[in-house]
Amino acid sequence: MTMGHKMMKKILILITACFLTGIINGQFVYETLLRSGALIKTGKSTEAIELLSSAIQEKQDIRLYLERAKAYIEEGDFQNAISDYNTANSLTQYSGDYGLSRIYAMKGDARTSLYHLERNIRSSFRKSEKYVLLDPAYGLIENSPEWRQFWKKEWYSSLETGVSEIEYYVSANMNDDAVNRLSEFESEYKDNNEVLYARALYNLAAKKTAEAIKIVTGIVDSHPDNEKYLRLLAKAQTAASNHAGASVTYSKLIALEIPDADLFVSRAECFRKTGETNRAMTDIEKFLDLYPQNKKALSLAGKIKTASGDYMKALEYFSENLRYHPNDADCYIDRADTYLLSHSWGWAMNDYSMSLDLDPSNSEAWLNKGIALLNSGKKEDACHDFRKSFNLGNKRATDYISRNCIK
Repeated sequence: MTMGHKMMKKILILITACFLTGIINGQFVYETLLRSGALIKTGKSTEAIELLSSAIQEKQDIRLYLERAKAYIEEGDFQNAISDYNTANSLTQYSGDYGLSRIYAMKGDARTSLYHLERNIRSSFRKSEKYVLLDPAYGLIENSPEWRQFWKKEWYSSLETGVSEIEYYVSANMNDDAVNRLSEFESEYKDNNEVLYARALYNLAAKKTAEAIKIVTGIVDSHPDNEKYLRLLAKAQTAASNHAGASVTYSKLIALEIPDADLFVSRAECFRKTGETNRAMTDIEKFLDLYPQNKKALSLAGKIKTASGDYMKALEYFSENLRYHPNDADCYIDRADTYLLSHSWGWAMNDYSMSLDLDPSNSEAWLNKGIALLNSGKKEDACHDFRKSFNLGNKRATDYISRNCIK
C-alpha cells in the first residue's frame, strides 16, 4: 500500500470516528431529554435535575440547560432556572429568552418579563401569539398596564394571526368560521405554505382527508424537517387508515430527535395496525421504560402481544394495567377480550362483569359477556346480556338473539 493510500485510509477512519461520535453525542442528548422529560412529568424533578446535571458535564448543549431550567421551575428554584436560561443564551443567543420571560412573569415582574418576551418574538426562537397568550405563566401580569401596552403593538403579521385563528376555530369545531377566515387569506396569500397548512387543517376537520393529505404532502416535500407539517401529515394519514404511511411520517419526526415520547406510542399503534408486531413492541417497550405505569401504553402492549398470539404475555400487561388503574372499566375489558380469544370463558365473564359494574352502558361488553356465558352453557343468562346489548344500540346482538334466544 502506497503512502498516499495509507494517508487516505487514516483520513477515512478519522472522518468515520468523528461521524460516529457526533451520532453518539446526538443520541446521548436526545435520550437524556426523553428520560428527564418523563421524570419531570411524573413529579420527579429532583431526579431530572441530577440526570441533566450529569449530562451537562459530558455535553454543553443548550437543550440540556433549557430542560434543566424547566425542572428547576418545577422545584420552585427560580434562581437556578434563570442561571440555566442565561447560560443557554450565552451558548445560542435568544434561546433562553422565552423561559426567562415566563419566570419573571411568575415572579410578577412584568417589565423584565416583557423585555425577554420581546427578545424572543424578534428572534428565530419566537413563539406563536396563540402559544404566548395561552401560557398560564403570564397569569400574574396579564392584567397589568405593561401587558396591555405591550400587546397594543402588532408583533405578529395578519397572516400569522389569521392562521392562529383558524387553528382555534378548528380545535373548537367551528368549521364555518374557519373556512370563512381561510377564504380571506387564500385570495391574498396564494400558495403561501402557512395558508396551505391552514387549508389542510380545515380539510381534515371537514373529513376531506384525501385533500388534506395531498396538500400537506406537498408542503412537507419542500419543508421535510418542519415538525408542525409532519405532525399534521401523520394525523391525516392515520385518519385515512394509511397506517404504513403514518408510521413513515412518525419515523421522520423521531429522526428529528424531537423529545416527545408519545411519538413512539403513535408509531407503535401504526405498526400494530400493519401487523408489524415486533417493531410495535420495540417502540412501546421504549415508552414503558420511561412511563411504566402509563395506561394507554400498557393497554397497547397487551393488544400487540394479543395480535402476535402471545396471550399469556398480553394478560400480564393487562393485569399490570389493572394494578395501576383498578377502577378503570377499559382495563378490565382489555383483559376480558384476551380471555375471550383464548376461550377462558369464566375469566372473561368475571372481567366483563367488573367492567360493567363500573360502566353499565357499554353495549359491546354486554355482548361479549353474553358470548362467554353462552359458551359456558348458561344460555338464559347469555340471552339476558344479548338483549341488554341490543337495547343499548348494538345491532350485532340481533344475530345472537335470533339464533339463541327465540323459541
